[in-house]
Amino acid sequence: MVFVFKTNIDSISKVKKVTPKLNRLFPNTKWNFDLEDCDNILRFECNDNIVEKVIFLMKVIGFECEAL
Repeated sequence: MVFVFKTNIDSISKVKKVTPKLNRLFPNTKWNFDLEDCDNILRFECNDNIVEKVIFLMKVIGFECEAL
């Protein structure tokens, strides 16, 4: 499944801040940011429904995130 999120992560430095946390919490997923998209998209490919976990993690570390 593919999950798509709108975020306020708009720079490489912010991506670098969340990368270790995303890798640690979601080790068996593929994910990437599209910073050129107006919604600063975060896209996940995985088998489990991780929507709530992703939104919670992003808010805990200080970023906005909503499922699209």
